[in-house]
Amino acid sequence: MNTVNDNMDVRSHILETAQKIISRKGYSAVGLNEILAAADVPKGSFYYYFKSKDAFGEAMLQSYFEEYHANMDAILNAENQTNSQRILNYWNHWQESQASFDCQGKCLAVKLAAEVADLSEAMRLALKSGTAGIINRLAEAIESGIADGSLKTKVEPSSLAQTLYQMWLGASLMTKITRDMAPIHNAMATTRSLLLV
Repeated sequence: MNTVNDNMDVRSHILETAQKIISRKGYSAVGLNEILAAADVPKGSFYYYFKSKDAFGEAMLQSYFEEYHANMDAILNAENQTNSQRILNYWNHWQESQASFDCQGKCLAVKLAAEVADLSEAMRLALKSGTAGIINRLAEAIESGIADGSLKTKVEPSSLAQTLYQMWLGASLMTKITRDMAPIHNAMATTRSLLLV
């Protein structure tokens, strides 16, 4: 029996289960008992894997962004596409993930950004690091698009990447509030305009 792998599997299972629940209900509204019951893990073993609920929240966000960045890298490095196509595919993927109004674990940053930033410094820093990774990837893709001629923009790539991410984050929040995809559609139209695509 490989205890290290078993422990990592249980830890990953707890994080994955929690992500689905918390992306629907929020961080503060979910207790450890609910997560552990859904994961079918004894309550006493939680502190074997995590020092505290904050440490658990930090680990959940780190795990979420690790997977998010890997998926983003796959989209932004797809073969046989221009960089403008890759960037638009990323935003199309974002649009699809928001379309159900119930993210089911797909939009944890959107769900938790405002809620936990003032509650937990560790979780705020995990969000900051994770979103910086997204913005950096976008900036690199924009730079590559300018270099290959598939994008034309007068805005500096890192500034544009930050502006686009902030706009889409805000549009996602407005989509949740209004239960209407218009904010996301507006974000896509503005993105195309800013990238001159």
